[in-house]
Amino acid sequence: MYDILVVGGGHAGCEASLASARMGMNTILVTGNIKNIADMPCNPSIGGPAKGIVVREIDALGGEMGKNTDKSFLQMKMLNTKKGIAVRALRAQADKTTYKEEMIKTLNNQENLTIKEGMVEDLVVEDNEVKGIKLNNGEVIEAKAVILTTGTYLKGAILYGSTKYSGGPHGEEPSLHLSDKLKELGFTIKRLKTGTPPRIEKSSIDFTKAKLEPGSEDKCYNFSFSKKVEYDPKEQIPCHLIYTTEETHRIINENLDKSSMYGGYVEGVGPRYCPSIEDKIVRFKDKERHQLFLEPESLYYDDIYIQGFSTSMPHDVQEKMVHSLPGLENAKILKYAYAIEYDAIDSRQLKPSLETKIIKNLYTAGQINGTSGYEEAAGQGLIAGINASLKIKGKDPLILKRNEAYIGVLIDDLIVKGVIDPYRLLTSRAEYRLLLRHDNADLRLREYGHEIGLVSEKEYKDFKNKIKEIELLTKELKEKKLTPKKEINEFLESLNSAKLLDSITLYDLVKRTEISIKDIVKFLDKEYMEEVLEQLEISIKYEGYIKKELSEVNKMLEYEEISIPEDIDYKKVVNLASEACQKLDEIRPITIGQAMRISGVNPADITVLMMHLKKGKNNG
Repeated sequence: MYDILVVGGGHAGCEASLASARMGMNTILVTGNIKNIADMPCNPSIGGPAKGIVVREIDALGGEMGKNTDKSFLQMKMLNTKKGIAVRALRAQADKTTYKEEMIKTLNNQENLTIKEGMVEDLVVEDNEVKGIKLNNGEVIEAKAVILTTGTYLKGAILYGSTKYSGGPHGEEPSLHLSDKLKELGFTIKRLKTGTPPRIEKSSIDFTKAKLEPGSEDKCYNFSFSKKVEYDPKEQIPCHLIYTTEETHRIINENLDKSSMYGGYVEGVGPRYCPSIEDKIVRFKDKERHQLFLEPESLYYDDIYIQGFSTSMPHDVQEKMVHSLPGLENAKILKYAYAIEYDAIDSRQLKPSLETKIIKNLYTAGQINGTSGYEEAAGQGLIAGINASLKIKGKDPLILKRNEAYIGVLIDDLIVKGVIDPYRLLTSRAEYRLLLRHDNADLRLREYGHEIGLVSEKEYKDFKNKIKEIELLTKELKEKKLTPKKEINEFLESLNSAKLLDSITLYDLVKRTEISIKDIVKFLDKEYMEEVLEQLEISIKYEGYIKKELSEVNKMLEYEEISIPEDIDYKKVVNLASEACQKLDEIRPITIGQAMRISGVNPADITVLMMHLKKGKNNG
């Protein structure tokens, strides 16, 4: 008997297993192939817009993805540096081999964690409560809670052209029966699709025809707040940029009927925000070209990943497509592109804790919930592992609000709105993105991580020291003044800033657009860490915008604090519109705030529902 059993060793499964084991739970991770733990079947990149902030949030809560990426990256790049701070995000091109090896090493060294190879065929369920799992060899493993992180392995099918066969990303045996069992238990099953581009032999590419895309060279960047990795920013492995050509578009248009997608062989719904190249060309006919990135996968082998060139064309057409690209005229394809279909559940059948509404103590995380991306999977896995552990301990779940974390936005979107196509996090999905920044993930979430036991005392001490430094610097900036002396005004003129006519605090001086906090450090009494200076500069320069967003959050939280009873009978809510009644009964929101975000529930319905709750007519 285990406390927690995790099914699947992808990014969700790794975080779920480590979180529960570190929280003192006797945990077992069951996966089809131990060698594929923490695998990256698609691009070995971690981070990017919104996703990079999720990795920082995972680290702030005590998860592993950020630390592991810092151990294995080939290139680190801060994106959107010329745009507003809300959309800045770190992205790493990771080494596919090292990332996997480092994560397996971490799992093997983790106390309270057992790893077992096996294919899960069924769940053991009694009285709508999960009791364990059954393997395809008949073995039963009992557990108090089960977390399903099956990725693309539920009835996984590989497609290219008219070819279609059962299999996982590397041709492994998929789980052929588990999704049928979930359907029997009452889960709604969806069919989704994703894909991957060809891999090219590096030595066969003429990189002189591509634009160099180096990593960020201004300083060292890390995902983790705890273990800072020092490296030479100018000695990173580069990526390269190319574009599709007129010939590429002609080949694709002439062979559309041979594509798995356009030939009618695909059943699943593909990702809207990461479409195949043929889908891009069909949907965006007015675009003369599409950008593609040539990205290394590992130092241990020669594969180059063509980011943005996912396809399900047959192999002979893929050859022509690849050879039509600049620099790839003589390219050797090492691995052909393919699409993959798989089963997922309707995420609206989940609670905010990621426990299913149908089966008690059964949690799901990652692509089984309809998401795409390693980062989205890892964030869900971490929360599922935390909440399964908290439930066994008899404690309340950790529910992150939309104003607290992108992970909170992700989970709220899944359980309230559901998905039609594979869900991908975007900065535009977060209405409070100025608060959910790359730089302040620890300020938002470190306390939670420490409280649940995933952040060590040393890490917590460093965090509290950072808070203290921020407070000291704020006080000094507000108290220290500069007067209109000759040398001060000459200094300001050198920065193209207006002269002083009266005294001014350093705090107000930093509000000037042309002045950076680093310009005025010479006037401070002590040295401060770079991240402390950065935090103050952002909070000062964006003070008005941040206050406005916090005001909006406070209004929203009023509705989040109005709970809706679990047993409410919406049919007895007088004057509630029929569509609202149906949607509310289907999703069963736990707060008025959640109810307000359900499509089909309008403000008039919310008013009626609140009046009903106020009168106490909630006992069905």
